[in-house]
This record gives sequence, structure tokens and C-alpha cells, in this order.
Amino acid sequence: MTRRTLARTAAAAATVLLAAACSTAVGASGEQQPAPQGPGRLTHALPDDPVRMVLPSTGAETRWSQGLNVFGQQVALAAADECARESGFGLTEEIPLAFIPFGDLPDLEFLDRHGFGQSPDVPAGAAEPAPARSGGAAEVGRCRTAGATAAEQVTKVYQPLRQAWFGELATAAKRTPAAVRALRDLPGCLTDQGYAVADQKAFFSLVDRRLMSAPAADLTRVNSKLGHAYATCMRPPRRGRSRADPPAPAGTLLRQARRGDP
Repeated sequence: MTRRTLARTAAAAATVLLAAACSTAVGASGEQQPAPQGPGRLTHALPDDPVRMVLPSTGAETRWSQGLNVFGQQVALAAADECARESGFGLTEEIPLAFIPFGDLPDLEFLDRHGFGQSPDVPAGAAEPAPARSGGAAEVGRCRTAGATAAEQVTKVYQPLRQAWFGELATAAKRTPAAVRALRDLPGCLTDQGYAVADQKAFFSLVDRRLMSAPAADLTRVNSKLGHAYATCMRPPRRGRSRADPPAPAGTLLRQARRGDP
């Protein structure tokens, strides 16, 4: 990856890296349902501890992790685009980049405020006009591979540790009594909120149906109400989890990351 490509990628990512934030502050929200809002907004705030964007321990911290993921994708796109321009052809457009929430560590504050699927759009960086010629399959494949290789140089620094981290969190969630009780009590709580479902999976299916059938003028309200119900029912057991006291194996990984140990 050349210095020019790196500079272009950094400029394109400046408004995105570590920026998937919503309009509520990090922390527990009140019990009152907030006013319905549309998609979240972007911020440029960086974590006081960089480890938080790689090893998030709360849903709110995954906003930085989402930004980091997008940065890796932008590196791939920038390197592939440079490869194509140097070869005199343009690449076809791909699916737009997006902030993807972490299902294993839901951002309850965001859901409470914005509902489901309301992450902010990833800003598109300024791009030079692409060459008119379309590349052949072999040319395109070569440049896509160059993009993937460039991205790997970035993500290999943290991806193995992150995978181990989420594996430990998932294991701990299945064994922690508070988390087990939360999933056990979730159907009853959601019923009290007006959504009679058998389990979490059934609720997510209901969310899909409601959002697909809601009138456009009422979509924001319906979505906000669904997000608020889920956040309300999932928040109690997660309220006691803090970065200072993560599950034991995850805590070991966190300490190793801060020290720079393998």
C-alpha cells in the first residue's frame, strides 16, 4: 500500500473511524421512553483507552469498534481503487459501507433511542473521476486481491485478539446467572411491553415484520418503540457489567492487550 493511498484512506476515514455514535451519552438511560428519533449521528470522539475500540465490554463501546471495522473496509477499497486507476480502468460500485452492530454485545442505549437498523450512514470520501474503461475479470480480481491484502495488514494487528475476546464474552454470557435469568425472563418482560413472543429470536422476527409493514410516516415511532422495549427488558442484567470487572478469561485478554503481551 503506497503512502499516497494511505493518505487518501486516512482522509476518507477521518469522519468515520471510531465514530459510530448516537445522540445519547454513553451510560444508562432513564426508564422513560425517549422521543422517537431517526438514524444516529456521527462524532469524532476517540476513546481515552484505545483498547476499547478493539475489545469493547459494553454496547456503547462497540460504536468505536464499528468505526474500526469500516476503516478496514475503506483501506481495502482505497487500495483496490488505486490499483485499478494505475492500470487504467474503473471498478464497478459495490454495496455501500455500513456500520454493523455487534449482536453479541447490543448497544442498548442506542436501541432505546433510535430503534433497530438506524446506524448513521458512512460518509463517502471525495473521489476522482474513474477511468471510463471497465477492467476484465482478471484485472478486477487482481486489484480486489490487492485491496484485501492491504486491509489484512491493518486488521491482522487486532483481529485474532478480538475474536478471542468475543468468544470469551459469549461463553461468559451463557454461564453468568444474571444473563441466563435475563433471557429466561425476556418473554415475560416483552409481553409487559406489549409484544407477546416466546423468546428473543421470535422478537427479532416480530421486529422485521413490524418494520416491513409500518407506514413510512409511522416507521420511526414504531422502530423507536420496539428498540425501547428490547432495551428495557435487556438492560437490568447488563447494568452490573463494567469494564473494571469483565469475565475472568476476558479480563486476562484485556490486561494482555494493555501490556502488549502476546
